[in-house]
Parts: sequence; structure tokens; C-alpha cells
Amino acid sequence: MKKDFLSITDLSAEEYEDILTLAARLKRQRYAGVPHPLLAGKTLAMIFEKASTRTRMSFDVGMYDLGGYALYLNAKETQLGRGETVADTARVMSRYVHGAIMRTYKHETITEFAKYASIPVINALSDKEHPCQIMADSLTLKEKFGDLDGLKIAWIGDGNNVCNSLIMASVQTGMEIAVGTPKGYEPDPAAVKFAKENGGKVTVYDDPVRAVTDAHAIYTDTWISMGEEDIKESKLKDFVGYQLDTALLNKAASDALVLHCLPAHRGEEITDEVIDSMQSGVWDQAENRLHAQKAILVRLMSLGH
Repeated sequence: MKKDFLSITDLSAEEYEDILTLAARLKRQRYAGVPHPLLAGKTLAMIFEKASTRTRMSFDVGMYDLGGYALYLNAKETQLGRGETVADTARVMSRYVHGAIMRTYKHETITEFAKYASIPVINALSDKEHPCQIMADSLTLKEKFGDLDGLKIAWIGDGNNVCNSLIMASVQTGMEIAVGTPKGYEPDPAAVKFAKENGGKVTVYDDPVRAVTDAHAIYTDTWISMGEEDIKESKLKDFVGYQLDTALLNKAASDALVLHCLPAHRGEEITDEVIDSMQSGVWDQAENRLHAQKAILVRLMSLGH
């Protein structure tokens, strides 16, 4: 594997499958109470510019499960918040810890940190991508359907960072991605271009019904991302008709899985009836953040790095 996991494109198809296989094994071991201290003595720095529930908890607990130690750092409370360069911070942290995750606003912050760090760096969310989320989602889909190749996944709503990573993951997995989003909210053209040029199957519609027709899973996310609170009212108007409700769910395959990376704004992008339904895989995918990220940590931070 590459030194860092900054983008879903950093993984080959073989590495992608390997991580999912390891994640499934680590999940079984955790449920069975079998210790797996694969990162004993290793330390992970967790650098956060944004608020977090699942990302912080899953990486923290994950390092504990693996026998290591996770150190939480609020970027505002470090010298980064007082003007120290990202490069200098990366150089210093590389002398202290064995790996780092970053949850930032700008993707460039993570790429710059990784450039100057001698340790593995993991993208725990940026404005462009959320690759760890997609690995957890892939594990969830594999548990449900057995194989990812040939699955149709409908993404409904804002073409955001999670959507970008999902689109590019079509290359390694063979999943077909159908995006339904209002005009002006399409995913990053570079993500779509990458997927299409490398054998991925991606179609972007401005009609949610066309996107979900015959889909094996329907994925949605908040319409209002962190930092967009000032444009909430205008976005809510633009997304009328894109709510994942029972009527839209019924347009998909009869056993379609409902996905949401959380936090959910119930009554906006998804209804209570759908997220709490028997078809919801939301809580499984939230749990699978833990198992998938443990596999990523092991592959990047075990002996050899």
C-alpha cells in the first residue's frame, strides 16, 4: 500500500478487498472477545478541525482494541491554531507518533501534512473526500449482498465529499453509482471523470426517481454540511422532492438497503419511517466505521512503516 490513505483512489482493487476481508475478521474477533493487539505500542495522533462523533469515537476505540493509543488534538488548541505551518507540525508530529488522522475543512491541508510527514496519514474527512466512510459502507454492503460487483447504489441529495468517494470507489468494486441531485449540486466533475476513465460506472441525474429505480441500496446524507448553516433555507428549497421517504424507497429494489452516514436531519433528507425501517442499514454502517478503520490502521501502521 501507499504510505497514506488520503483518497479512495489510493487503493488498488486488491488492497480494497484485502481491507474489507481484514475488517470482517477483526469484527468477528471483537464479537468473540478475541484480543487482537496488532498495533501494540503504536500511537495515533487525531487532528480535528471539525466536530465529530463517529469518526473520533471509532478511531479512538479502534486504537484501544488494537493495543495502541490515540491522542485527540483539536487543531484550534495546537500551534496550528496560532499560525504554525502545516509542514512544520507534520515534521514534529512524525517524531512523536506512528500515524495520524486528520478531519479538516480543506483537502489541501491533509495533502500538505502528508507530504511533510514521515508517518502514515489518513483522511478522516475533508471537503473533497471521505474515504474511510466508503470503506465502512462497502463492508456493510458486502455483509448484506455478499459481493459488491454489479450492485447499483443510488445516491440521493447533495453531491458532496462522501458522494465523490463513492463514485471513485466504483472503479475498485464494480458497483454502479447513480446520482440523483438538483442541478447545481452535482458531484465533483473530477471524481466522475476519474471513475469513467478507469472503468467505473457512474450516471448523474437531476431526477431522484430515475436514480433509485432498481437500486440495491439508496444512500443519502445531510443537505446542509458543516459551515453551510447560512445558506440552509435556500438549500432546503432547492432539495424539495429529494427526500428519501417511503414513496421513493418503493421505487428501488424490494430489498433495497437504506444508507446514511449520519448525523441525520430527520424530516429533511430522510424520514423517520425510512431510517427506522427494517430496510435501514444505517446503524450497521455506523458500527462498521470502527471495523473498517481498524483494518486501515493495521495495514498502514503495522511493521514496515
